[in-house]
Amino acid sequence: MPESSPSATRPRGGAPFRRAVGLVLLLPAILVVLTLTLALVYSAVMPPSTLMLGRWLTLQPVDRQAVPLTRIAPALPLAVLTSEDQRFCLDNGVDFGALREAVEDDEAPSRGASTIAMQTVKNVFLWPGRSYLRKALEIPLALVLDALWGKRRMMEIYLNVAEWGDGIYGAQAASRHWFGKDASALTRNEAALLAAVLPNPILRSAGRPSPVVRRRAARIQGLMGRTESLAACLRR
Repeated sequence: MPESSPSATRPRGGAPFRRAVGLVLLLPAILVVLTLTLALVYSAVMPPSTLMLGRWLTLQPVDRQAVPLTRIAPALPLAVLTSEDQRFCLDNGVDFGALREAVEDDEAPSRGASTIAMQTVKNVFLWPGRSYLRKALEIPLALVLDALWGKRRMMEIYLNVAEWGDGIYGAQAASRHWFGKDASALTRNEAALLAAVLPNPILRSAGRPSPVVRRRAARIQGLMGRTESLAACLRR
C-alpha cells in the first residue's frame, strides 16, 4: 500500500488563517499609506474635518466656506496662537515639555498639552474625545504634517476646520454667523471672542458671550500684543 505524501495529510485550515494574519499585519501599512496620501492631497486641497464628515453622513447641515489664510484677519490666527499654542512657531508640532508634565501629573491627555498641529490632526484624521490611543496617533502625525505642510498651511487648515458652533466650521462661517461679516474684517476683540470659545464651542458662544467668555477674551486680547513676536512664522 503506497505511503501517503505529507501534502496529502497536512491540514488545509492553515492557509486561510495565514492569509487573515497577513491582512491584519498589512492593515497598519495600508492606513499609513492612505493617511500620507491624504496629507499630500490636503497640502493643496482644503480638507473637511471628521466631525463634518459625520454630519454629512447623518444628513445634518454643515456651514463651512473655506478661505485662504490671506482672507482671514491677522488678528484671528494671533488670538488662536495666544490662546491655544504660544510655542506654535517654535516647536515641531508637538510640545514635549507639556506632554511630559501631563504624564508626570498622571492625568488623562488634556487640551493644555495639545498643540495646534495636534488639534488639526485630530480634527482632520482622528476622532473627538480624550484617550491615550488617540494621543499616541496624534504625536507622530503632528510631527510629520508640521514638516510637510509648514506653519502657515497648518494654521490655515486649523482655522478652516475648527468648530465654532453647532454645524459651524471654519473662520469664515463663524465670522458671518456670529458677527455678520467676512473673516477678513474681524476686529481684535471679535478674534479674541472666537478664540475664547474654542475649548467648548457648543456650550460657549462668541456672538452671545457669557461673562466667563468675555473675561477669557479680554485676557487673550491683552496678551496678543506680547505674543505678536511669537507669530513670525505666520507672516508672509
